[in-house]
Amino acid sequence: MAEALHMESFDGKVAIVTGGGSGMGREIVRQLAAAGCSVAACDLNADSLAETRKMALDGAGSDVRISVHECDVADEAAVLRFRDEALAAHAADHVDLVFANAGLGGAGSFINDPREQWERVFAIDWWGVYYTARTFLPLLIASPSGVLVNTSSVNGFWASLGPNFPHTAYSTAKFAVKGFTEALIEDLRVNAPHVRVVLVMPGHIATNIVGNSLRAFGVTDSAAIAAANEGFRAGAPMTAAEAATVILSAVRAGEWRVVVGSDGQALDEFVRAHPESAYDYAELAKYRDLPRIDLPSQ
Repeated sequence: MAEALHMESFDGKVAIVTGGGSGMGREIVRQLAAAGCSVAACDLNADSLAETRKMALDGAGSDVRISVHECDVADEAAVLRFRDEALAAHAADHVDLVFANAGLGGAGSFINDPREQWERVFAIDWWGVYYTARTFLPLLIASPSGVLVNTSSVNGFWASLGPNFPHTAYSTAKFAVKGFTEALIEDLRVNAPHVRVVLVMPGHIATNIVGNSLRAFGVTDSAAIAAANEGFRAGAPMTAAEAATVILSAVRAGEWRVVVGSDGQALDEFVRAHPESAYDYAELAKYRDLPRIDLPSQ
């Protein structure tokens, strides 16, 4: 955008981070705190949130406040409570940054997976972003300069995990997040030009989303959850901390579209250049910039 607004410093700002209990959300909280920004973070897991708060305060100045709040972002009433709790905890009447980062995986098949599971994934990944925007955008508008950061995914422009792995609920939600965020660009330009929106589309990042998703759907075997997380993280070309650094650097620089990770950037380039071949895995595997795309084998 020609009129991109820079935010050169996070010092003294107040931020909202959903999904702050682990992964990129936790790292965003930590890095914001280290930069002098106070943060209200929410998650479903109270223990993870407490750990995030401790880690963030360990690297923050004495004037930084970190508050943590249990919240299901798929429940609008819960998001409204989170807003009220956050404003009270930070004695604030506005916020400067909102990171709609919470996410859940699972329910890959629209045909075979339970409808309840499909709709739960969609609710967290789409309605959670929508409710966060509905709830916190007025508080960004009340800021002298606000930024809404919505996390989509490479699955917001490529609705697949590769051959034999349907990925419908997550991809559908992430496409919705991408479209919504891009549509807000002009809406904000016309109606709140001091606020901007940032679209984040990570590739494969080393997070605990697989284990968290298993836990959300009733898996209680801690060894199985740990193994799932380890396996997912092992194949990732970028850590959650590195991803958070990329995202926050883009926010500072005034960028609106952030594809995170070399794998995501290569996939984005391929899909843009060869849209008709996006789901032709043989062609995708031959693309010179995607030799390590980590697609499941046939």
